Amino acid sequence: MWQPANPVEMPSDGRVFGTERRVRLGDVTPKGRLRLDATARYLQDIANDDAVDGAYSDIHGWVVRRTEMWVHQFPLYMTDVSVKTWCGGYGSHWAERRTTITSSDGARIESAALWVHVDMQTMKPTPLPEDFLSMVHIASAGRKIRSSFLIGKSLPPLDAPGATSEAWPVRFADMDAVGHMNNASYWIALEE
Repeated sequence: MWQPANPVEMPSDGRVFGTERRVRLGDVTPKGRLRLDATARYLQDIANDDAVDGAYSDIHGWVVRRTEMWVHQFPLYMTDVSVKTWCGGYGSHWAERRTTITSSDGARIESAALWVHVDMQTMKPTPLPEDFLSMVHIASAGRKIRSSFLIGKSLPPLDAPGATSEAWPVRFADMDAVGHMNNASYWIALEE
């Protein structure tokens, strides 16, 4: 049976990258709470900012395979949030990025995203670069992770009695520069 993983605590040693940002109008529901798809974009943005800041040899060759979020309290419109990220573990061709979003008024979202390192020409997985491993090894405490899907293993079949489905249009705006549906777009369906 599937069980949620426990978020890895932020390390006291090793690389932790952080930034501040404000929750804006285009990121919130009509009641003013941060949406899940906007949260996924925040995770994506800080991942890119961390890769640029860390001067990794390959800052663009990463694709998200899965993302889990633990929402303790959502931030609200115009709240300033702190966003911090670090490597929670890695395998041969992938790394788990942990990210925490917090605010001074008690908002807290924790996440774990599995990013697969890919060759941008073939989009096939490639081994993690040595410079990346040397930069994240301390923060990850050498924790090894698998790339298998964890979510949905204990869900009923799609054709189970009482199950319903709904067509979901894929829009041009859902696509990204890598040529596939951006991972933040998947979270829109959960908001609906």
